[in-house]
Amino acid sequence: MDLFDAVTSTAQGLPTPGAGAPLAVRMRPRTLTEVAGQGHLLVPGSPLRRLVEPADEGTRRAAPSSVILWGPPGTGKTTLAYLVASTSGRRFVELSAVTAGVKDVRAVVDDARRRLATGGAETVLFIDEVHRFTKAQQDALLPSVENRWVTLIAATTENPSFSVNSPLLSRSLLLTLQPLTTDDVRTLVERAVSDERGLAGSVVLDDDALDHLLRLAGGDARKALTVLEAAAGAGLAEGGPRTDAAAPVVVDLATVERAIDVAAVRYDRDGDQHYDVISAFIKSVRGSDVDASLHYLARMIAAGEDPRFIARRVVISAAEDVGLADPSALQTAVAAAQAVALIGMPEARIILAEAVVHLATAPKSNAAYVGIDRALADVRAGRIGTVPPHLRDAHYAGAEKLGHGGGYRYAHDAPHAVATQQYLPDELVGTRYYEPSDRGFERSVGERLTRIRSILDPSAGSVTSTDGA
Repeated sequence: MDLFDAVTSTAQGLPTPGAGAPLAVRMRPRTLTEVAGQGHLLVPGSPLRRLVEPADEGTRRAAPSSVILWGPPGTGKTTLAYLVASTSGRRFVELSAVTAGVKDVRAVVDDARRRLATGGAETVLFIDEVHRFTKAQQDALLPSVENRWVTLIAATTENPSFSVNSPLLSRSLLLTLQPLTTDDVRTLVERAVSDERGLAGSVVLDDDALDHLLRLAGGDARKALTVLEAAAGAGLAEGGPRTDAAAPVVVDLATVERAIDVAAVRYDRDGDQHYDVISAFIKSVRGSDVDASLHYLARMIAAGEDPRFIARRVVISAAEDVGLADPSALQTAVAAAQAVALIGMPEARIILAEAVVHLATAPKSNAAYVGIDRALADVRAGRIGTVPPHLRDAHYAGAEKLGHGGGYRYAHDAPHAVATQQYLPDELVGTRYYEPSDRGFERSVGERLTRIRSILDPSAGSVTSTDGA
């Protein structure tokens, strides 16, 4: 039996879940073979695998000393941190960025240094939600990472490029966890139903209940197991249907609904209803039918659709279908997406409804959407040309000799801040990509654009791009 099949040692400080621990905690994978998904991070020889299962001192030294795990909730970030400690015998210390401060970080690091100096075990420092750490708190980690006083594993659901300081990010290996597939979550749920650590076969899920649970989970393993635990508890408390007293309780769709207070709006198993409803939702917003838009929004919410998914579609609709006919629609949509991520359900339904009403009742224009696609079609077809010399960068030595910047007119020195000169490459002169509509705010945009174009090139006609139109 090798390291892939068994835990060879137990880390100090690693929590041991008891019988009363939440199901998601009891079912946390004990070995790499139990990890669902993330196969791209666990191939033989990968940095994470070397960190989890160092076979010898040389391999351990080659393993990364700092890892940032970035991924959606419930994809296994905490599990991987636990495995690094448990399978290698390292000491495990966990801090939450929500409650820990610089003093807590320094105390852990100082203790880790003392242990190393006296021949003690290495320390794995796991920091959950590291994006919540301030710059000072993140800076406090740098010496311990550089000197390998601890093996730092930081988890975040936010993009580390924006939420983690550059010095810490540059000293760490960034690993991106992918959302779990429905099959991944199904495997975890079925294991939890049968495993002795979990429900030990005391219940069985019927097909409708399992499908609804998986849909509600949205790729979040922790959420799936939390819903399963609630539904199983409700089924066992009610006695549930069974063939005899010794048989497991059957947890059906109604039991799941009662346990989590979410009505099951039927989406078929192949997902056609999922795509049909979101399609009808977008088309209703585009068609300005606010009542139909709210109906399809309600169906998605009642079915347990991820509100973040709905919010993303609303943002796209604001740019694609409303556009500059009402520029504030995109502001509303983006604010709604941020608020949904901050607030969560059930209050997020109000935020989504407000955004949907704004978009559905707003004037519509897809001119910006059509314009960028026309421009992309020309670029992809090779209609590019060279940048006019007077627009080229003239801020480096030798640029003037090449004629770069010569004759450029500074727009702010021109009347109306519109300088008459050529901006497009020669072969595209006169091309029109953006043609504003006469609806909403875009009507005034169109009037101003007509005046601007007449100033830029009084002789230009109404030439338009034919590619991609």
